[in-house]
Amino acid sequence: MAVGNAWIGTVLRVDLTTGTWGTEPLRMKDANDFVGARGLGTKYFCDECDPNVEPLSVENKLIYMTGPLTGTAATSAGRFEVVAKAPLTGTIGAANSGGHFGPELKFAGYDGIIFEGGADHPVYLYINDDRIELRDATHLWGKDVHKTTDMLIEECGNVRVSCIGPTGERGCLFSAIMNEKNRAAGRGGLGAVMGVKNLKAVVVRGTGPVKVARPEGFLRELTKARAIIQAHPVTGTGMAAYGTQILMNILNEVGALPLCNGRGGSIFDHADEISGEKLSETYLVKNQGCFGCSIACGRVTRIPDDSPYAGFGEGPEYEAGWSFGADCQVDDLAAVCKANFICNEYGMDPITLGATIACAMELSEMGAIPESDIGFPLRFGDSDAVVRLTKMCAEGEGFGKLLELGSYRMAEHYGHAELSMSVKKQEMPAYDARAIQGIALEYATSNRGGCHVRGYMIAPEVLGLPIKTDPLVTEGKGSLLKTFQDLTALCDSVGICLFTTFGMGLPEIAGQYREAVGSDESDEDILLKGERIWNLEKRFNMAAGVEKDTLPPRLLREALPSGPAKGKVAELQTMLADYYEVRGWTSEGEPTDEKLEQLSLG
Repeated sequence: MAVGNAWIGTVLRVDLTTGTWGTEPLRMKDANDFVGARGLGTKYFCDECDPNVEPLSVENKLIYMTGPLTGTAATSAGRFEVVAKAPLTGTIGAANSGGHFGPELKFAGYDGIIFEGGADHPVYLYINDDRIELRDATHLWGKDVHKTTDMLIEECGNVRVSCIGPTGERGCLFSAIMNEKNRAAGRGGLGAVMGVKNLKAVVVRGTGPVKVARPEGFLRELTKARAIIQAHPVTGTGMAAYGTQILMNILNEVGALPLCNGRGGSIFDHADEISGEKLSETYLVKNQGCFGCSIACGRVTRIPDDSPYAGFGEGPEYEAGWSFGADCQVDDLAAVCKANFICNEYGMDPITLGATIACAMELSEMGAIPESDIGFPLRFGDSDAVVRLTKMCAEGEGFGKLLELGSYRMAEHYGHAELSMSVKKQEMPAYDARAIQGIALEYATSNRGGCHVRGYMIAPEVLGLPIKTDPLVTEGKGSLLKTFQDLTALCDSVGICLFTTFGMGLPEIAGQYREAVGSDESDEDILLKGERIWNLEKRFNMAAGVEKDTLPPRLLREALPSGPAKGKVAELQTMLADYYEVRGWTSEGEPTDEKLEQLSLG
C-alpha cells in the first residue's frame, strides 16, 4: 500500500485553541492495519486521547476520516466517519455519514482532519484545495443547519458543508453533525463535541483526483459489484421504490416492532399508515442518492401547505418513522415527517429523541412526570405532542431541556432509569430484542451503545440475507453476529455504504479494496482487519469504564404479550457466553492478551 493508491496521503491537523493548522503524512501502516474511516479514525483517536477524557471538554479530539474507497468509483463510495468520545454514552463515538462531503474532502487533498482544542469564539474551517482558513462564525451561531448551509454556500461558492445546529451549540447529548443539510453523522452526540469547541462548520471545495492502484482490476471488481446490487430485489428495486421505510410493514408482520417504549405488544395495527408504501403514495417528491449511489434510498418529501405539519425536507428513514410513529403510537405520517424535518434542521438524532419522547409518555401515563413539568397532558398516540416536544427539544425550551439529555438521564431524573430503552445510555432502534434474538445480542455488545448498524442481524433473521435463520432461536447467534460485526467494521472503514451489503458480501468488498490500494491480501486477511477494529473499540471502552454488555430489565424479564414471539424475552446470557467464546474473550467479555496479540493490538 502506498500514497496514491486510493489514499491522498495527507492529514490536516487544526488547533482551534491557537487558530493554527498544518499537514502531516497519513500513517500508512495504520491505514493498512485499520483500513480507513471508522477504523483509522478510531486508531488515531485512541493513540492521542485519554479514554477518561470528558466528552464535553476541549480536550476531546474530533476526527473526520475518509476511507480508501471514499471518492472512488466503487459502489456507493460516499461515506466518511466522525470520531470522538461520545457525550451520550462515554463510549468511543464513531458516526458514519454519506452524501458528498467525504469525497469532496479527498478531492481537496486530505484523507482526514484532526481537530484539537477549542476556539474562544465561533469559527468555521474553510478548505479550498490547499487554501486553508479559520473564519469567524459569529454570524452563523444560533442558525439552524439549513440556514447555516445556505449562508455558507452564498459566502463560499460551490462547496460542501458539514455543520451543527443550535442543539450542538447548546450541548444536546444526541446532537448530530449534519452535511448537505440532511445527511447525518447522527448517533452519540458528536455535534455537541463540535459545539464545545466553538466549531460551527467545515466547508470544503476540492478539485483533485483520487487514484487507484490497479485501474483495470478495480473497474472489473466494481462492475461486478454494481451488477450484483442492481440485480438484487432489495438494493435494485425495493429500497429505490420505498426507501428504508419498506421495513415498517415487514417488521410489523413478524411481530418485531417495539411499541409504547417496549411496554406494548409488537404489532402496530396502523403500521401501514406510516410505511414506505404510504409515503410513496402521499408525500414523496423524488428519490435522493449519495455520491456514487445506484440505490437512491433517500426520500425527498413535502407536506402540503394546508397541513398543520407543512414542510419540506428529507425522510423519514425507517428508524425515525418508528421512533416518532409506532413507538409513540402515532399513525399520522405528516406528523412523523414534520418531527423528522425538525431533527434535520436543528441537528438531532431522531432515534434517540423519538425513543425519549416515548419514554416520557410512559412515565407521564404512570404519573411519574407531573403534567406541570411538561406543560400539557402527554399520552401515547398524541401526534401534536410529538411534534411539539420535538420543537421544544430543538429550541431548548421547558421540558425540552430534559429531553435533550436522552431517555436514560431523563428517566433517572424521575426515579425510573430502568424504563429507558437504551444500552450504555444510547437508545435502541426499531427492532424488538425479544422477537429477534440476534439483534438482542447486537444491542448488548455494540461498541457504541444500542445500535443496529454495527451488526445488522435483521438481515439473516428477518430478510433471509445471506441465509435465513430463525429469529427466536439463540443457537449459533454469537458466531453469526461476530461475522456481521467484523464485516460491518470493514465496510464502514473502506468508505462504502452499508446498504450495499444487502446484495454483495466480503468477496465484492475485498475485491474492490484490493484493487484500489494495490494489495494481494486474501479475503480472510482483509476481514481480520474488521476484527482488529472491533477489538480496538472494545479496549477503549473498557479503559473508559463503560458498563458491561446488557439490556434493559424489561427486555430480559417482561415477555412479549402478543404476536409471533408471544411469551418470549431476550435470552441474552445464553448468547453472550457463546459470543465471548467465539470472540476469544474472557467470560466477562474482555479481550484476552492472546487475542490482542493475535490482532497486533498487544
